[in-house]
Amino acid sequence: MNSIAKSVLQSVKHGRAAWLRSSSAHSGKQRFRRLVLGIETSCDDTGAAVVDEAGCVLGEALRCQKEVHLQTGGIIPVVAQQLHRENIEQVVEEALCASGVSMAEVTAVATTVKPGLALSLGVGLQYSLSLVNRHHKPFIPIHHMEAHALTIRLTHHLDFPFLVLLISGGHCLLAVARGVSDFLLLGQSIDIAPGDMLDKVARRLSLRKHPECHSMAGGKAIEHLAQTGNQELLTFRLPMQQYRNCDFSFSGLQNLVNNAIGQKEKEEGIQEGEILSCVKDVAAAVQHAVAVHIIQRTYRAMLFCIKNSILPSKNATLVVSGGVASNQYIRKALQNLADANDFALLCPPPRLCTDNGVMIAWNGIERLRAGLGVLHSTAGIRYEPRAPLGIDISKRVEEDSIKVPRLKKIRWLAS
Repeated sequence: MNSIAKSVLQSVKHGRAAWLRSSSAHSGKQRFRRLVLGIETSCDDTGAAVVDEAGCVLGEALRCQKEVHLQTGGIIPVVAQQLHRENIEQVVEEALCASGVSMAEVTAVATTVKPGLALSLGVGLQYSLSLVNRHHKPFIPIHHMEAHALTIRLTHHLDFPFLVLLISGGHCLLAVARGVSDFLLLGQSIDIAPGDMLDKVARRLSLRKHPECHSMAGGKAIEHLAQTGNQELLTFRLPMQQYRNCDFSFSGLQNLVNNAIGQKEKEEGIQEGEILSCVKDVAAAVQHAVAVHIIQRTYRAMLFCIKNSILPSKNATLVVSGGVASNQYIRKALQNLADANDFALLCPPPRLCTDNGVMIAWNGIERLRAGLGVLHSTAGIRYEPRAPLGIDISKRVEEDSIKVPRLKKIRWLAS
């Protein structure tokens, strides 16, 4: 490990955030026979949970690395890897203890193997394979985005098919869920994810120095300041307006924002690293531009699915998950969009929108019930840092060339 990684780990050794929740929902109820232990290490959080066939969360544990990565301004993969190594055994033990079950009672182990940070995925996979081989349990490899998409079926009674928008710090995609492992990919980000962009803008604005935001992650800081900002004082050209597809792009928008920040700094006569007097207006304008871009692409996905009878013309559902789904401005804009198009909008609770062991265990239950991808031999199992979700039909979306309302209409939806 390099010196930066070592110093970061040393500085937070005694200040690491930890969280454990033990569900009491199963007390007094019949315990279902089949139980899955889920393990999540795809990025910067170490999570584990035990879920039964009825969808009851028997026990869960999570180690969050946010405080570590706030100090470095971003995730350093080798630091995340080391923290996973330090935490994974205890996290799994806590989840099992909270659930009141032993490994002998667990039916199978489900673990995220794709996509994600290679070094992080490797820790979870190595530990899980050791566990299943030692206890002679089946292994269920999990696609991280599939798990996010199916979490809603843990918290709501929802049948297939439904439209899924996954927006987070690492991912951004639109897909139709037709079954447990049956997805149609309509579009995805061609560069960075919205959460990543918001974090980078927050760093460029030096929001950790802002008195209201010093302990907030970048995206949360943007959302907080935007509440009292004027989005009309800055206007950013929206990405990909000439492309009638469902793909996203946020790097170009980030460059426009960075240029605007630099111009504002010149106007105010301050240096990079100092706080702009108009920082709340910048935050509001950035958040609005991200929201409108997401709305436009999601609207096209809705229209495409209805036109091609991929979703029912009545009582269709839009599921939104991922960390950015907890942004209330973006959530409200999506709610207005769904209402205007007779879609129901469903979102998992905030704690299940971010990475956690529960969604992995639940995905394992779904696959166990469907008899999909339950492995009794772990030979040849590999992690995959990059892995598409489902069948890519984004070209077909572009060929349909569906026009969506102009910006003014979308702005009304987001107001």
